[in-house]
Amino acid sequence: MLFDTRGKRKHVIRVVYAILALLMGASLFLVVGPFNLANLLGNSSSSGSAAKVLHEQAERIERRLAQSPGDEQLLLSLTRAQINAGNAEVEQTSETAPPVITPEATRDFEAAAETWSRYLKQAGAEPNATAAQLVASTYFRLAEGSASVGEAQENVIKAAKAQRIAAKQSPNLNTLSTLAIYEYFAGNFAGGNQATKQAAAEVNSKTEAKGVEKQLAEYRKRGKAFAKQKKEVAKFEAESGKESLENPFSGFGGGTSLGGG
Repeated sequence: MLFDTRGKRKHVIRVVYAILALLMGASLFLVVGPFNLANLLGNSSSSGSAAKVLHEQAERIERRLAQSPGDEQLLLSLTRAQINAGNAEVEQTSETAPPVITPEATRDFEAAAETWSRYLKQAGAEPNATAAQLVASTYFRLAEGSASVGEAQENVIKAAKAQRIAAKQSPNLNTLSTLAIYEYFAGNFAGGNQATKQAAAEVNSKTEAKGVEKQLAEYRKRGKAFAKQKKEVAKFEAESGKESLENPFSGFGGGTSLGGG
């Protein structure tokens, strides 16, 4: 698909790519960073056959839920099955590159998000912290493959909201440092600063604490850059009208890979 890349539109396309690069850079940190957060993403080396098995598992749970639509444990099980199926369909091109979110993975992740919303209505004041952490990383993955800047921002905000549940119920270096990153990209810098301080308090020495603060300060800068670039896109859209609201990535497939942050 071709689209006009002259003048301001060329600039805004470049800015959108920069925004997605920031998101993928954060995702890469979560996979290989110093806090060993890869387990939070539920990464899987499963093949298409594994995804098929997981889809069948999800279908069985859905049939049971049809009989007991308010069953919290079934809703949690379905959320996990849908996320696992999506993870099995994510393409990992190398150990150090951010994953490519395929259209099939996106559909599974979106289904999991809907199931999680149903679960939250039943769970009350204390949702499952482990599942919240998994859902948070799933929302961030959806942000990476979003079709627009607004959609990416919405998914990042939801990632931060879910991660707050995990950090509140199970505060540790991993949950709190991840929360700081999500808060910064969501534009909640006060929340990110607070999570950074809490994360730094989880280590054993002042030297380690400074290391944590330094690493997360870099993501605060990226969050600031993300916020600035979103404003540029919003300004362009306001000046250019309806045509500028079209997704410049339409026709390129579901996931967007920039080959690194």
